[in-house]
Amino acid sequence: MSLKWNALISPVILDLPPSGIRRFFDLATEVTGIISLGVGEPDFVTPRLIRESACYSLEKGYTMYTANAGLLELREEISSHLQDNYNVQYEPRDEVLVTVGTSEALDLALRAIICPGDEVLIPEPCYVSYSSCTIMAGGVPVPIRTTAEQHFQLTAEQVEAAITPRTKAIIINYPNNPTGAIMGKVELERIAAVVQQHGLIVLSDEVYDKLTYEGTHTCFAALPGMKDYTILLNGFSKGYAMTGWRLGYVCGNREVIAAMTKIHQYTMLCAPITAQKAAIDALRRGQDDITTMVDSYNQRRRLVVKGLSDIGLPCFEPKGAFYAFPSITHTGLSSEQFAERVLREAKVAVVPGNALGASGEGHIRISYASSTENLVEALDRIGKFMKSVL
Repeated sequence: MSLKWNALISPVILDLPPSGIRRFFDLATEVTGIISLGVGEPDFVTPRLIRESACYSLEKGYTMYTANAGLLELREEISSHLQDNYNVQYEPRDEVLVTVGTSEALDLALRAIICPGDEVLIPEPCYVSYSSCTIMAGGVPVPIRTTAEQHFQLTAEQVEAAITPRTKAIIINYPNNPTGAIMGKVELERIAAVVQQHGLIVLSDEVYDKLTYEGTHTCFAALPGMKDYTILLNGFSKGYAMTGWRLGYVCGNREVIAAMTKIHQYTMLCAPITAQKAAIDALRRGQDDITTMVDSYNQRRRLVVKGLSDIGLPCFEPKGAFYAFPSITHTGLSSEQFAERVLREAKVAVVPGNALGASGEGHIRISYASSTENLVEALDRIGKFMKSVL
């Protein structure tokens, strides 16, 4: 007699929907000749100096575990980097934790702070993991809808209106995935005032901080009085084109970092030493490569926004990250219908907006972290598809 596994799996996990991004990524692998603009991954190879640093570390025999919190040398570089760029200081020994990607940092933070039934405010559209990780931690995700009309920017009034006696935290992600929206210091300070008034924890996901095309990125923890309220999440995947290295970090109050480290030491133990060694040089000498990549993304950003407009897909102008989030409502198709048809008929993979929260319905996400040649061809294919739909 075999086990009835479906009855034995946690109902919390059974009820979680699979990632809508990965679903379309998997569909794309089934169709030949696809141009994939779905997965949010730089098309650049990790810069040479970072790769050489990793190779050198292997030659020197650095193949062992590190401290649970990560190499102290790396934590010191992270601390210096945040001090130099955002004027916020973290003690490397007990306020910085190196993680296996920013995704692990998010999961650790939520599991460390959430008690059953705690509510977490999540502005939408948003990264697919926010809601699911909140649920897995025992919390209740509370979406806050943002729209193109408000430039996909969260307001202090929206935060205030969403707060209940069960609200414990809010996740903020700017530059934003999937919209490419950024937020200025003034509005973030207004949100900070609400946070302080209600004693909320802010999980600030700033993994796209390097990819800001207009203005200057504002680190939430650097706002007056906000360091103690903020768990700062960041990593090396996007800005340094190190997605496969799986390296992130989290900074915050030493007590919450200690709690997160407990979970980390029982689940991951430590991040890979090779990636940590490479990241040290990335922080010390990687700025020129970042500038080159950002300049290229910026050119592609302009190309894609104009191209989408020309083919009849109105698009909010993204000012950060590497995504465009055009509206498809006038086609009469849902986001999933549009994404499936453009995949089958035009052989272009995009992400339906509703995979990024219910507020994303009526949009698709396009990653312009692809070659100019691919982007031009993809726009041409989508344009022909649009003529068949309208």
